[in-house]
Amino acid sequence: MTPTPVWKPALLGQYGGALDMLENAMRACPDAVWADPADPVERQFWYLAFHTLFWHDHYVGTSDRGYAPPAPFTLDEMDPAGIYPASPYSRDQLLAFLEHGRRRIRERITQLTEAEAAERSGFARREISNLELLLYNLRHVQHHTAQLNLLLRQRTDSAPKWVGRGRDAPAGIPAKIGQIPAE
Repeated sequence: MTPTPVWKPALLGQYGGALDMLENAMRACPDAVWADPADPVERQFWYLAFHTLFWHDHYVGTSDRGYAPPAPFTLDEMDPAGIYPASPYSRDQLLAFLEHGRRRIRERITQLTEAEAAERSGFARREISNLELLLYNLRHVQHHTAQLNLLLRQRTDSAPKWVGRGRDAPAGIPAKIGQIPAE
């Protein structure tokens, strides 16, 4: 039996933390801030959350071919012309999208082998390994979650607290490399 690579539980824990922080920001956002018509669409809270979730879901895949987000979302986000959704997505729609992405990232990391992690990603514009693509994707989630928390601070003088590790991260992370039990 092959031991679990040390990076798997660490990556699962940090992805979980980033997605928990995104969820916390989405839940903390007051309705008046969620879709404030005074802001351009690209700076509205709901749109930044959607953009984050869309690209997270896209890059969890194994290649850029054949991607389709779950309904009711479309591929318009990929259009170079910058097509925005016709109306704001609801909090419930985006929380469901977040849970979809959470399931997909758990599955992707859990099934990823050492060899696959080192292989070049299947994304034409990302000439990096599959493992680095996951880290790139994680950084994108963190970047936009920080923007959302800044919006909350500016508009409500409050924002959710830092999450160090995802609530459903694997338990029993060993102190030393090589002590992770086999899958």
